Amino acid sequence: MRRQEKAEKIIDILEGLYPETPVPLDHSDSFTLLIAVLLSAQTTDKKVNEVTPALFERGPDPFAMASLPVEEILGLIRQLGLAPQKAKNIKRLSEMLVADGGRVPETFEGLEALPGVGHKTASVVMSQAFGVPAFPVDTHIHRLAARWGLSDGLNVDKTERDLKRVFPRELWNKLHLQIIFFGREHCPARFHVLEHCPICSFCATKKRMREETRENNRLRQRRSR
Repeated sequence: MRRQEKAEKIIDILEGLYPETPVPLDHSDSFTLLIAVLLSAQTTDKKVNEVTPALFERGPDPFAMASLPVEEILGLIRQLGLAPQKAKNIKRLSEMLVADGGRVPETFEGLEALPGVGHKTASVVMSQAFGVPAFPVDTHIHRLAARWGLSDGLNVDKTERDLKRVFPRELWNKLHLQIIFFGREHCPARFHVLEHCPICSFCATKKRMREETRENNRLRQRRSR
């Protein structure tokens, strides 16, 4: 099956499963979304949502956040991965926004110039806060795109380009969330039986299925020792 044929079938399946795609990170505006996405690196969305209410109560906007000492920000997010560096980035990022009038940039270039904001974070903000077509690719989407044969999986940049080629531009913002939801509920990284998956069953190659079966068996043997 060609990539384009796979993509069309995947769209139908994901739309049937996830007609609504709420952003999994709790936020109230572009600034709080930016901070939440920054915090989500190497941390689950659930964990981020547990710490952001207290953080956003103290720093609901760039002006309030910039006034907080780094130590206080760190204390509020300490349980998250990479907390010390994230606290410094949030402080400096907020100061930079204040210097520019307090507005979150509405361009990729402006967002990626902020501390701690890479292309994936910028893509989420551009798509979900400003409605600009983007296809944020995190490690989960990168993994599924390779498993489904939609990309060769060399790196996330290549995966993003490949997904943008096969999926319609007007669906990018919704699809990236649908793929994340599907991965969490139906397509885990380990101990996944591809033949039983609603998408892997027709997307994954026989070679890929054999490789993952062998890897799952190897992991089970290690766990049983």
